[in-house]
Amino acid sequence: MKVIVTAGGTGGHIYPALAIIDKIKEKEPNSEFIYIGTTTRMESKIVPELGIKYVGIEMYGLTKNILKDLKVLTLIHKNEKKVKEIIKNFKPDIVIGTGGYVTYPVIKAAKSMGVKTFIHEQNSIPGKSNKALAKLADKIGVSFKNSVHFFDERKSVFTGNPCSERALNTKPISKTLYGLHENKKLVLMVQGSLGSTSVNERMKEFLTSIESEDYEVLYITGEKSYAEFSKNKFSKNVFLKPYIENLSGLMKEADVVISRAGASSLSEIIALKKFSILIPSPYVANNHQFFNALELANNKAAFLIEEDSITSNILKNHINKILNDKELQINMRLNLGKMSKNDSSTAIYEILKELIKKHE
Repeated sequence: MKVIVTAGGTGGHIYPALAIIDKIKEKEPNSEFIYIGTTTRMESKIVPELGIKYVGIEMYGLTKNILKDLKVLTLIHKNEKKVKEIIKNFKPDIVIGTGGYVTYPVIKAAKSMGVKTFIHEQNSIPGKSNKALAKLADKIGVSFKNSVHFFDERKSVFTGNPCSERALNTKPISKTLYGLHENKKLVLMVQGSLGSTSVNERMKEFLTSIESEDYEVLYITGEKSYAEFSKNKFSKNVFLKPYIENLSGLMKEADVVISRAGASSLSEIIALKKFSILIPSPYVANNHQFFNALELANNKAAFLIEEDSITSNILKNHINKILNDKELQINMRLNLGKMSKNDSSTAIYEILKELIKKHE
């Protein structure tokens, strides 16, 4: 299979793309890939390091600034021509987009050249790029069942998030590697790959007041905040780390996960059936993390706390309820199971094969 993949901007778009690439490689080891991303965002570093052929294009999102938006429109036209040249030379069987404004000229170019296209939406409410591309895509995969209704239901499919299958296949990491006790309950607290300065500030009271609790907390600060945050004196059962590479491996060992509500994190929480307290970031486009978290909360599969409502007592009460209420645990696991789609990458691979077959 010859595949062009495009995604950019955040890990929430990039990691599902990489999970799809991994599945295609597993099924068809001789497959060839070109990944088209931006020249400046995180994919421009992550993808080439994995040995995947990378093409960077200058691309930005639309704003309400007329001059900036005129430049974006010019770039769309310029990049569409560049992508057409890549398609002409590479002759892909299919083009896959998993979100971010960089995907727009790529999918548009593929459509105009008669190449089959698949896009994937990770969030419960679609982003601008996928909304704009919905009419051009041949098939659309969504991570949440209810998201099907935002698109043409004849071509949208509940696939789940490809990161879920990757999480299930990840080897567990022993918590003892981080100085934690094997026989103690673990509360894993993480606020995205970069951390959150605002949440860190709100967590200080909680982290200094849990010495009498019979669980341990591993708090991941984010690399930028670690040096300053670690100067605080916290309870003895609090352990700090700036970043953990294989978070889903450690998540398998956690009893409670306290997290932002990014799409990839939620896909792992759902797949691993982890009890969670979600604190959606209010600083993201269209407040999409709130609606992601609300999807779980409405299904009684997680607790949702908005950032400005965080207090030490609320956190303690939620944690203790999860750890001690057996009936709640049973129901949460059942509800997480109803939301899960644990063969997501495989399901997407089958959709891609069907699209290619129809095109032959």
